[in-house]
Amino acid sequence: MGFSSLTSRKLSSAAESGLAGMALGRLTTTSVSPISVALEIVLLPLIALGLGFIFSPEDPLWIDAGFPWSWLAPAILALRYGPLAGLGSAAILLLAWLFTHVGHFDAFPKLYFLGGLILTMLVGEFSSLWLTRTRRAETVQVYLEQRLEHLTRQYYLLRLSHDRLEQDLIGRPMSMRDALETLHQLGDQGDRKAGGQTLLRLLAQYCQLEIASLHRVDDNETVGEALASIGSNTPLAADDPMLRQAMDSRSLCHIAQLENEQRLHSRYLIVAPLINLNGDIHGVLTVEELPFFSLQDETLQTINLLLSYYTDGLAMHALSAPVCAALPACPPEFAFEAQRLWHLRQNTGISSIIVALEFQPQAVAQNLPIQLMRLKRTLDEHWLCAGQKKMVLATLMPLGNNSTAEGFLNRLETWAEQTSESTLASLGISAHSFILAGETTIDTLRRIQELADG
Repeated sequence: MGFSSLTSRKLSSAAESGLAGMALGRLTTTSVSPISVALEIVLLPLIALGLGFIFSPEDPLWIDAGFPWSWLAPAILALRYGPLAGLGSAAILLLAWLFTHVGHFDAFPKLYFLGGLILTMLVGEFSSLWLTRTRRAETVQVYLEQRLEHLTRQYYLLRLSHDRLEQDLIGRPMSMRDALETLHQLGDQGDRKAGGQTLLRLLAQYCQLEIASLHRVDDNETVGEALASIGSNTPLAADDPMLRQAMDSRSLCHIAQLENEQRLHSRYLIVAPLINLNGDIHGVLTVEELPFFSLQDETLQTINLLLSYYTDGLAMHALSAPVCAALPACPPEFAFEAQRLWHLRQNTGISSIIVALEFQPQAVAQNLPIQLMRLKRTLDEHWLCAGQKKMVLATLMPLGNNSTAEGFLNRLETWAEQTSESTLASLGISAHSFILAGETTIDTLRRIQELADG
């Protein structure tokens, strides 16, 4: 994983651990165990009743007091776990009153319990509302972290693909661009073993690997038999300290990071997990031998780059393959992102929108589609769909809605007025919006293609 993603996770976990060490943190950190929740629902009102018997034995529920202190227990539980937990705690208070007033049920304090129940329900509803909003915000944060990770990898890709780097690698059989093109084509292959062997061959050419193996990982557990290997095909040392460190840290590890005692017990020089954008580990690369002078930062960066590009390609192909099969003209990157956002909508209700600009022949003749492609935002994805006479430029706006599309179109109208003193309609451009919601991604994208063909 990238440095930025790893750093944010470390900061988040540190903040959570720091908060949990405080009294307020222990109060706000909710349990996920049903048994613990049930114990809290029972014990907290009992504690409130116990305090009532201690400080006010004649009125343990504080019915006649200036403030109903016993209702703090249901209110706290409703804040932590929602209205049902609060109602469960309130039921215990009701049972306590019935137990202490046997034979005197006619003195039931209706307003006391009615007010307490209303308070508990209000607090619980606000708690549920903010829990839902928090979960949606966390989902959006995860998605944005994934996009940041992707952009970070693209940044390193540009750095390593620069002409200066190609001059440094002029003596090698292929350029870095050729290697990445080869990895890009591996996603279309069904044979993962052949793809893994090609990946190892590229790593041997660029990083001088002499003995290395690629192993599959299922449910965060390594598989002993090598998926591909070069130099030799030795079984995986599952108890190797470097392998355990790489799997625990979910990042590349090398021999210089180990302590002296661990180096003596490690068979490997480099261990790198294959992690995709979703954070899933597909496999692990183990390197046993390479030239001494090849163990440097540039080599480690190149290994990270090639492995990340390979795993991202596999994930992209798996998700975009159905769309590309139904719509061959759709770019895989666009299909991949549309599929991810459609699943995000189904799981969280967070919408995304596609703005399709339909260009009439006169607009196509003026090369307006290419000009408008330069106005996209950083997170947006483009699909330029060409028909016989018309063209459609589809802009996928992650986490956007109708307001987002309206703002984008207003920006285009401003651009048209500044460049040609006219409107989009007079230039032969019409806009259509498609929300990624009920219908499948294929159906939505097929409607866009029909605009170009119509």
